[in-house]
Amino acid sequence: MIKIRTAVPTDTDDVLAFWKEAAEGMSITDDRDGVTRLIERDADALILAESDGVLVGSVIAGYDGWRCSLYRLAVLPSHRRQGIATALLEAAEQRFRAVGGRRGDAMVLEANERAQHAWSAAGYEREDHWRRWVKSFRRE
Repeated sequence: MIKIRTAVPTDTDDVLAFWKEAAEGMSITDDRDGVTRLIERDADALILAESDGVLVGSVIAGYDGWRCSLYRLAVLPSHRRQGIATALLEAAEQRFRAVGGRRGDAMVLEANERAQHAWSAAGYEREDHWRRWVKSFRRE
């Protein structure tokens, strides 16, 4: 039985440990401060899947009032192909519809073919005419 719920501040350490095991790549915001700020700023954005009290999946469904952005869709390797990613995306899309969102954009690593197949299977289409431009802001 899978339980889908939003994260709370006490989930921070478990989420970070989970991402190290289940997610592809880490970024500058994958730390206690980053996850805590996300939960404090938007309590509904970090959606988790649990099985028997164990964190088995996550997705960040961020909405800034204009765009619906999806990040960190991840499922524990031992729990993949059981519909967990589908359930997480359904929860994210339900959230987006409720706030008036019109399109979900997913960040997917170019080299992560498994993820690309999963997003495609969920009805998302690759947009090759866009490129992501980033600049990291270091703390002083």
